[in-house]
Amino acid sequence: MKIGIPKEIKSEEGRVALLPVHVAELIDDGHSVTVETGAGILSGATDADYTAVGARIAPGSASVFGTCELIVKVKEPQEAEYGLMQPHHILLTNIHAAADRPLTDQLLKIGLSAISAENTHRYGSPNCPLAGEVGAFEGVRMCLSPHGGSGRHFMPHFGAPALKAVVLGLGAVGNGALRTLMRLGCSVTGLDINAGSRKRARLEWAGSDFSAGDIAALPGLLADTDLFVNCVLWPKHRNDHLISRAMLAQMKSTAVIADISCDEGGAVETTRATTWSDPVYVEDGIRHFCVDNIPGAVPATASAGYGAALLPHIKSIARHGVIATCRQDDWLARGLTCINGELILEEAGIVQKRPFTPVAELLSD
Repeated sequence: MKIGIPKEIKSEEGRVALLPVHVAELIDDGHSVTVETGAGILSGATDADYTAVGARIAPGSASVFGTCELIVKVKEPQEAEYGLMQPHHILLTNIHAAADRPLTDQLLKIGLSAISAENTHRYGSPNCPLAGEVGAFEGVRMCLSPHGGSGRHFMPHFGAPALKAVVLGLGAVGNGALRTLMRLGCSVTGLDINAGSRKRARLEWAGSDFSAGDIAALPGLLADTDLFVNCVLWPKHRNDHLISRAMLAQMKSTAVIADISCDEGGAVETTRATTWSDPVYVEDGIRHFCVDNIPGAVPATASAGYGAALLPHIKSIARHGVIATCRQDDWLARGLTCINGELILEEAGIVQKRPFTPVAELLSD
């Protein structure tokens, strides 16, 4: 199969879908790989590195899309790429279709096969911990006085208390946030509805300034917390919130919300996506950091994990095709978004209130 890797064009996105080490395996399997020039530069991979393992370098994205069948990306297609996609393409990337009806409309109109990579990770996305680690780091930076924060140091000194942080959600993202905050010396409360997650976090950070509780404890923590880090992936059909707009009034004027999950109007009602070039906004007096591609800031590391996670799926698709691979792999099937102009992804159908064909029904035909 002809596999293409275009350069990511989303603002401040430095990741690349596959590094040369991953490309080498595909070429060894007998496939051809075309990489857009400069696609791997910010991830530490030069054009020469790709050609050394047998890849072809294309002068632009039009050449990649025009000559390849399986298109592998990191981020959702941008408007500039809409015209490059064709019905015969198989698109494997992070799509987040439920939250983006215009993009979903475009994919259905084109009629290609699209797979949402974010839904295909059996053991969780490798970029989730990175998002938590970097997002918490940015949150701590915003707590410094020059950035409008409380001025509390991130570790205790001279009898003055350390920065106080609350982490909402103790999954892969939340544990990443804890690694940053706890190693810096912050005073942290982790909240989760799952007792097992709370227990694991207590064991991990025993002897540190850490406590864990149910999410119901959040209202009592609003007044004296410097940093709220949201790591809860909020179901897009829900209309309630963990942090509502009304709750912002109970926070200190110096408080920060770092929403790593970045679901617009989701767990944090006042969340809207930002970019690395303009990452912070103020809503009802509270600063929000809501960059929606946080791992793009550490592309060399993030690309290594992302490529390794997708490689088995890419090999299977290239060998057997989309439908046969989905029948063999339940996790890849979870990401099947559309095919031949037919919406398959249940979440997108429910959120957008539009007809869809359940993946099990499609695969049983």
